Amino acid sequence: MNNRVYIFDTTLRDGEQSPGVSLNASEKLEIARQLARLGVDIIEAGFPISSQGDFEAVRNIAREVRGVTVTGLSRTHFEDIDRTWEAVKEAEQPRIHTFIATSDIHLQHKLRMTREQVIESAVAGVKRAKSYTADVEFSAEDASRSDVDFLCRVVQAVVDAGATTINLPDTVGYATPDEYAEFIGTVIDRTKGAEKVIFSVHCHDDLGMAVANSLAAVVAGARQIEGAINGIGERAGNASIEEIAMALYTRRDRFGMETGIRAGEIIRTSRLVSKLTGMEVQPNKAVVGRNAFAHESGIHQDGVLKERTTYEIMNPAMVGLHTNLVLGKLSGRHAFSNRLIELGFELNDEELNKAFRRFKDLADRKKDITNQDIEAIVENEILKVPAAYELSYLHISSGTTVVPTATVGLVKDEEIREEAACGNGPVDAICKAVDKITGYNCSLASWSISAITSGKDALGEVTLRIAEDSQDKKYIGRGISTDVLEASARAYVDAVNKMIYEKNRGDK
Repeated sequence: MNNRVYIFDTTLRDGEQSPGVSLNASEKLEIARQLARLGVDIIEAGFPISSQGDFEAVRNIAREVRGVTVTGLSRTHFEDIDRTWEAVKEAEQPRIHTFIATSDIHLQHKLRMTREQVIESAVAGVKRAKSYTADVEFSAEDASRSDVDFLCRVVQAVVDAGATTINLPDTVGYATPDEYAEFIGTVIDRTKGAEKVIFSVHCHDDLGMAVANSLAAVVAGARQIEGAINGIGERAGNASIEEIAMALYTRRDRFGMETGIRAGEIIRTSRLVSKLTGMEVQPNKAVVGRNAFAHESGIHQDGVLKERTTYEIMNPAMVGLHTNLVLGKLSGRHAFSNRLIELGFELNDEELNKAFRRFKDLADRKKDITNQDIEAIVENEILKVPAAYELSYLHISSGTTVVPTATVGLVKDEEIREEAACGNGPVDAICKAVDKITGYNCSLASWSISAITSGKDALGEVTLRIAEDSQDKKYIGRGISTDVLEASARAYVDAVNKMIYEKNRGDK
């Protein structure tokens, strides 16, 4: 058995199913490009049959991202499989990923099918997919709660039908590591031709054991692990790709396995996904949390200063936490451009000029500009959907004895449009002023702020969600500034721009 573990990333499919997350096509493409830089083997770009937007996002990724396998999820229904093939067929390495549930609880209460009907549907789906591409993955949804004898019949049938990857998910995070390893080993042992296919696992974290279960499955013979960046996903989320990769590397003495992950891209990938999804990473999150390599205890600090390995089993630099050299207001375009390249950004001339102007504006208010500041500028303000409106200026009148009032100037078609409004607070006033200019009536569903850097002049990032009145769909906006109210205005305008962009796409 080989010692290569393939990493299947489902951030853009299962990860996007996290409550409150809604990525547009350009954001999905940006994440997909970064996942390719990270070195994942397979990107599950979406569920093409679910919507036209998801279909287009998967197709764009298949067309533009190279060096990885691109797949889309489909039920075993022929229309699903046909739609998925249309979305992925232009990929350098296309795959169709089809699934059907196999546990009795799903058969009885969801599918309302007999076991024989499930086998028939699974085989038909695999054969349909196989007519399009040699690379076909079959998933037995809720495999860990399925009758093993029946599951083995399903697996054997789809292997005989041509499936090349067999995924046995712990869909609801019910399994424990020892039983899951035994379960995976049993299915592999009872499958004729098992050596010709790759067995995969997709573990959820409902009981906090997704990573442990995935690693136990590797010991039992699985050679593909499915997961998401930062562990995002349905309910409690998926196995964390970054934790899987670093566990296999750090404990290679135990596992003896290799992946294609470029560890130096882990931090940047984590931050990008966090920013674009609006899901903050908990401070004590393994590998990528801001406290993952922090030492406050005097004993720990003393130990690390004397010998890093006393309290660190991983080198922070390995996952992308490098020395944070600073730029300032006297730094030139060349130095700024070089720093962007070092951070992995490839901007065209127009984007570079816009980023440099924003950098200079920030440098006038903040003494030292760190890598995190630059990443925030580019990721939050440059790599965006086309902007219908841009913030030109903002004036606020507020206090304990006055009615909060905001005057906002937005640029549209090279013309400044100004409105003023009162609100329950300065942020509410800003939103109402923007609504007056744009003509939309939006509600603020959520608002949060976090400090990107430290110090009194810290760069703050506001993340908010808006919904147009009477509409359920929410749009995420992000804005950064050393001023909280300016960051709020930028975030609100960003969300409105995304809403307009989506509406215009729908009209075409």
